[in-house]
Amino acid sequence: RRGDKPSAYLCIFTLLYCYNVITVYIMKRYIFSILTALVAIAAFAAAPVISFDSTTYDFGNIKEAAGPVSHDFVITNTGDAPLIIISATTSCGCTTPEIPKEPIKPGASAKLKVTFDPLGRPGEFTKNIKVKTNVKGNRPTLKLKGCVIPKSSK
Repeated sequence: RRGDKPSAYLCIFTLLYCYNVITVYIMKRYIFSILTALVAIAAFAAAPVISFDSTTYDFGNIKEAAGPVSHDFVITNTGDAPLIIISATTSCGCTTPEIPKEPIKPGASAKLKVTFDPLGRPGEFTKNIKVKTNVKGNRPTLKLKGCVIPKSSK
């Protein structure tokens, strides 16, 4: 029965080879699926993140007769996708925001200029500016405050 041993070895070798080929095929598909999922997750995870140098600015005392005053809020994109400032709305017509026209690249900064006109508004004030962006979640709110010293009446 010596002649049966080589055929038994050949049969075992063939089975092991087929098992390895099937296992490698399955592992390649499994690894490919995992890599595809990771790439998809990374693509969806890329998002802009907005941050400000400050969200409140206090003008202090300003004279009504001196006319409009302005402040630049510095916006930084700390995310890894472009940040788009869609709009900025104010709580009053006396406050005018100027938003950046171009998207803010990751790691870059831009200025959002807000101008307050004190004419006819003596006394303390607080003005809110809501910023609409392509960032998901709550809209950030900026705040201007101060006190308008009225024109002296004659």
